[in-house]
Amino acid sequence: MSASARLLRSLRPWVFPVLLLALLEWAARTLTPGSDAVAPPSQALAAFIRALGSTSEDGLLRASLFTLGSAGAGLLIGGGLGLGLGVLLGLSRRAASMGFLSIEVMRPIPSVALIPLAMLVFGFGFRMEISVVAFACFWPLLILAQAAARQVEPGLLEVARALELSPWARIRKIMLPAMVPRLFVALRLGVSIALVVAVTVEIAANPHGMGYALMIAQQSLAPDLMLAWLGWIGLVGYAINLAALRLQQALAWRMGQRQAGASS
Repeated sequence: MSASARLLRSLRPWVFPVLLLALLEWAARTLTPGSDAVAPPSQALAAFIRALGSTSEDGLLRASLFTLGSAGAGLLIGGGLGLGLGVLLGLSRRAASMGFLSIEVMRPIPSVALIPLAMLVFGFGFRMEISVVAFACFWPLLILAQAAARQVEPGLLEVARALELSPWARIRKIMLPAMVPRLFVALRLGVSIALVVAVTVEIAANPHGMGYALMIAQQSLAPDLMLAWLGWIGLVGYAINLAALRLQQALAWRMGQRQAGASS
């Protein structure tokens, strides 16, 4: 493939976003000039630069760190518990049948419905937000981990029994390596859920983070800043998902290298 063809291929995903931004720029300047709801992307970029240099609590860096910290802590707590319990339920049919009713009753509860309770228990701030994020991340990771554990090849379990491995050794040496690809799918889903719920909590109740900064921009009738925050939240979500995908690919490559070395 020639260098020009590679360049065109790398630029192809950017064609639609650039056209969309150009259309929005034209529409904001010609159809709705001076609107309190829509701003040209060029003004949003200028507002983004100003927010980047701000050191206030709703400045871009401090608000982003708060949201990412809350989302990460909630994912670590809720996702870790969900993965652990999901593997346990996937290994034990008896435990799965005992926990079925409780899971199916609690799982449909919207995470945002816990905001009033979390506010009563923790008040405003970091702990309230991570409790809601943890609840939201717990259920999908539990279900996916349980499904991944049940889909492990029966032949691998026969090998574990033939080798007389302990339950912990069976999980560590047989189950987890076979489950890794499916668990990474669960992790990517959990990352997205954590960021969405963290921003939602900040918009609804918690006066901190990117969601709160977005609400302040809306209440201040600053559409350029509001659009800047929307774009930044989208970029942050894209970067996190891309990092998780690269980590999954690197781990898959490393496991492939190990299997090739073991077979040779």
